[in-house]
This record gives sequence, structure tokens and C-alpha cells, in this order.
Amino acid sequence: MNLKKHVKLGLSALALSISFNSVAAEDPIKVGILHSLSGTMAISETVLKDTVEMLIEQQNAKGGVLGRQMEAVVVDPASNWPLFAEKARELLAQEEVDVIFGNWTSVSRKSVLPVVEELNGLLFYPVQYEGEESSENVFYTGAAPNQQAIPAVNYLMNEIGVERWVLAGTDYVYPRTTNKILETYLMDMGVAKEDIMINYTPFGHSDWQNIVSDIKRFGSAGKKTAVVSTINGDANVPFYRELGNQGIAASDIPVVAFSVGEQELSGIDTGPLVGHLAAWNYFMSVDNDANYDFIDQWIEHTGNEQAVTNDPMEAHYIGFNMYVEAVKKAGTTDVDAVKDAIIGVTVPNLTGGYAAMMPNHHITKPVLIGEIQDNGQFSVVWETPSLVAGDAWSDYLPGSRDMIADWRKPMFCGTFNTATGTCGASAGEMAAEAE
Repeated sequence: MNLKKHVKLGLSALALSISFNSVAAEDPIKVGILHSLSGTMAISETVLKDTVEMLIEQQNAKGGVLGRQMEAVVVDPASNWPLFAEKARELLAQEEVDVIFGNWTSVSRKSVLPVVEELNGLLFYPVQYEGEESSENVFYTGAAPNQQAIPAVNYLMNEIGVERWVLAGTDYVYPRTTNKILETYLMDMGVAKEDIMINYTPFGHSDWQNIVSDIKRFGSAGKKTAVVSTINGDANVPFYRELGNQGIAASDIPVVAFSVGEQELSGIDTGPLVGHLAAWNYFMSVDNDANYDFIDQWIEHTGNEQAVTNDPMEAHYIGFNMYVEAVKKAGTTDVDAVKDAIIGVTVPNLTGGYAAMMPNHHITKPVLIGEIQDNGQFSVVWETPSLVAGDAWSDYLPGSRDMIADWRKPMFCGTFNTATGTCGASAGEMAAEAE
């Protein structure tokens, strides 16, 4: 081969390489959205799908990320927990998405966990949960129990003088684990076992008459009583309606809810519920310019002047922006590079502060207690004086009080036992074993 022909072949190969890399650079960043658009959880999850789509549109209007546009890939797991795993596999293996934003219930998250770990995907999970988990592939932007449940109980105990406790929840892992933590915490604080009532109901439960009667009877023992509610999904609508039917006012037996926000209240008459409470890390009523801007953008996106915002939407706002910043920091959407880059990333929240991604893949958050108003909004009546970092493992459960999670090298472990100095099974393996 003469030199001229060799040079021409070399230049052709270089041009082909440049052309291929240019096309690759213009491929969209594919964002999987794994939220129920039908079934019992659609009341809460549909707006989260819409939120991620809005955030993608806004980012694309800014030029995308690393010169690439973002593209939403939407699936409907339909409030069917095994289907969540199938849809996660579809997103990662067939659609080859770069990241997933999704899930609400913990049972759906635990269904997805083994798949995300097996296929080395990224999942941003935006809802309060029971803790007791830290996966290298999951970023928990909702509250852990120390960022919601424990502060809420402290508020009821210290500010309202509650002495008797009804722990009412939907029958799945989040309420059961959270209530196990709360029961231990309450008894550590001197509450007698007979002053704690625990009740579970299935998803979609609608006949609350007998249960609310039991709550009313339990609260008539002469001690201040409160309900701590981990009831999820559309079962909240008949639950609150029955409270009103039986004349249970917040001044008599206050309810503090962990899964009822502005979206859930938009479907019911809130008149009889004025004064009941919710514990979150964000409320639509927060007086802050960033929040007002977000609300305006949401109303414009939905075309609905009555559209409301809520805490899990803010969690997706935070998680989405953390992902964007981590991709920029890493200079790539490569999963392992993003996992390394995201620890320590700090972005604004919507309450006037900042959220930081901690080494345990949980974030820093303020804790707010809000009181239901007759317009379906919340008035903030209490908040923590500073940000609270999320604990992956509870101090109030014997099996986890010695556990920590740190996804920085050299530890790189979500189940490190400080007593034995060993790293246990992954979150996905633990979820698979529990099935």
C-alpha cells in the first residue's frame, strides 16, 4: 500500500469515527418514568409522571445536558407490584434508559430493587418511606423516618400533650416497619403498651365505619389521643370522610398523616378536616420565591389554574436537578460515573434552602408540620430549626441500630455493621429474599 492510499484510508476512518461520535453525542438522554397511571395509587402517582415530564421540557429548553436533549419514556405499572419489576426491566433492558424516576409504595420499590441492581440502573425514589435500606443504585429523595415520623410524634407529644396513640396504616412494608419503629420509640419515651393501638387495612379500603368507631372509643379514656396515619392511596378519601361523619374534630383526636398532601385533599371536602395535620418536608403554601416560580410553572404546564403541588413533586424536582448536576460533573451518563459524582451534590429545594446528597444516598431536608385549611392547603405550624440528614438505618430497631451506609470507596457498602465490621447483603438481595 502506498503512503498516499494509506493516508486517505486513515482520514476516511477518522471521518467515520468523528461522524459516529457526533451522532452518539446527539442521542437523547433517556429518562424512564415508572409511576402508576391507573389503579389505587394513580391518585398520587400520576402527577409525579407529569412533574418529571415538565422538568425534562424545562431542561431541554435550556439546551439539555452535555449538549444532548432528554427524552421521557413512560410506562404504567398500574399499581401492580410485580408489574413494577417487569416495567423496570423493560425500561432498562429494552428501552435502555439512562435513569428512572419512579415508584411510590415501598412494596413497589422493593419489587424493582433486584432488577435495578442486576442491570445496574439508577432509580430516584421520591416518597417518604420506612428506611432500613440503602442501595448503590437508588437515591432516596423522600423522607426517612427520622425526617418525618419521629419529628411528627415529638410534635404531638411535646406541643399537644398526646398520651394515647393510634398507629393506622395500609397493610404493607412501609406502614408496618414505620409503626414498628414508632412503637419502640414511644415505649422508650415511657408510653405504656396499652396506650398504643395499631390497625392495618388493605389498599383501596373503603368501609371505615367500624375502625373509626374503634378509634373514637380508644380516644375516650380521658387521655389526649392522636392518630398517626400511614394510610396510602385512595383509601384516604373515605377514611377522612368517615372522620367527618362521626364528628371527630382535630381538637378531639388530631390525625397526623404521612401520605396525605395537597393532591389527596383536592378530591375531598376539607371542611370537617380543618385542624388535622400532615408531616412533610414541603408544602405548597411555603412562602418562598422559588416555590412560587415552581407553582407558576406547574400551573402553566397543566393548563389548570387549580393545580396543586406537593412534597413528592418537590422530591422529584430535587432528584432531577441532582441527576443533571451529577451528569455534568461526571461529563457522561455512564451509571457508575454518575453514582460516584452525585455524592455531595447540592441543589436548591423549594422551601428556601438546599438539599445535599449524602454518602448513604439519602438527602438533607427540613421537616414541616402543616395544619389542614378549609381551602385544601396546609398552614405550617412547626418546622425543624435546621436541615435533617436522612438515616438509612433506624436507631430504634435492634437489627439496624449498628448499621450504617456509605457508598464512598473504600467502604462502598449499604449494610455495614459497625459492631462486627462487616458488610452484609445488598438491598436488592435482601428484597429478593423477603419475597
